[in-house]
Amino acid sequence: MAKTSQINRNKKREKLVAQYAARRAALKAKADDMKVPTEERFAARLKLAKLPRNSSKTRIHHRCDLSGRPKGFYRKVRLSRIALRDLANFGQIPGMTKASW
Repeated sequence: MAKTSQINRNKKREKLVAQYAARRAALKAKADDMKVPTEERFAARLKLAKLPRNSSKTRIHHRCDLSGRPKGFYRKVRLSRIALRDLANFGQIPGMTKASW
């Protein structure tokens, strides 16, 4: 099990990303638009830099939904490799069986 503080910190980041997503997207679009004058694009970049760092989507770390483990994460099922194996062995994941040959 991961540290509770790390899990909570990641959840806080996810909330900030959702809160600032529209504002960040609008500023990025304005900053990348070559039809807009240079001064306005520069101003958009400055406003973007003033937003909280944790409101950026890249700051979110993928974690297992069950254990909070940050490594060995499968995006498709949102579980770590260990949790996935345990659930698969107990038959909790439909269609997944242990390989044997």
